[in-house]
Amino acid sequence: MAAVQRLLRAAASGGAATAVARRRMASLAQEQAPSAAAAQKGFPFAAERMRGLPAAERNVQWVFLGCPGVGKGTYASRLSRLLGVPHIATGDLVRDELASTGPLAAQLAEIVNQGKLVSDEIIFNLLSKRLKKGEDQGESGFILDGFPRTVKQAEILDGVTDIDMVVNLKLREDVLVEKCLGRRICSQCGKNFNVACIDVKGENGLPAIYMAPLLPPNNCMSKMTTRADDTEEVVRNRLRIYNDMSQPVEDFYRDQGKLLEFDLPGGIPESWPKLLHVLNLEDQEELKLAAA
Repeated sequence: MAAVQRLLRAAASGGAATAVARRRMASLAQEQAPSAAAAQKGFPFAAERMRGLPAAERNVQWVFLGCPGVGKGTYASRLSRLLGVPHIATGDLVRDELASTGPLAAQLAEIVNQGKLVSDEIIFNLLSKRLKKGEDQGESGFILDGFPRTVKQAEILDGVTDIDMVVNLKLREDVLVEKCLGRRICSQCGKNFNVACIDVKGENGLPAIYMAPLLPPNNCMSKMTTRADDTEEVVRNRLRIYNDMSQPVEDFYRDQGKLLEFDLPGGIPESWPKLLHVLNLEDQEELKLAAA
């Protein structure tokens, strides 16, 4: 483990701490033949450029799955900082494009305003552009957040890159609903908070779960807003739709031997050390601080 600490101290030149995860991925990586048809339908640039080195010789290429509100972005972004790889969330890509003057902005605005789903073609266009930009800037590896959402997307992604591992974050539905209903956004600074104090007793074979609230500072307290769609009815419907869509994707990666199921035992203080443990990144105080 001392070697990992030395690698982290050397990471100023570009994310050397990923050596820890690369050694783990070497045992999980599966060489797969590129799918030309999938590549043609997916990313517009050459698939070979994405499929180059085996897992033991490059940075991690992970996917994070999980229900809306489970905390994919929180844990993916922490691991991103820890391992020195980009955290790529398709929701952020859509929001960034909407805020731009790019050719897709007007089309996306119309789709979003009508409450429609963004097509696979547009999502892959945005993801392709982001990966190409990162490649040009010397990025290696990535953590995808909440993507792919369908088996079709997973198959296309398989045709152009080798996913090492898929982390599926899980949290019981009653806790998820309470967590989503507690979400707040500061209308001034735009930061996210959560006013829910979740303290569920263990019963019927389910463990107890405690999640402390993430309260805003005093200057944000009077500016808290709630998302219009964060109502119990909408949240439960969103979870039902997600579960219906996600099961085939989970089975897709489970059949490949790449799915890691992780039941969140509580909030960040309880869950983060345990997640590091299952990823073989535990007991590294410097690593934990790097992603705090």
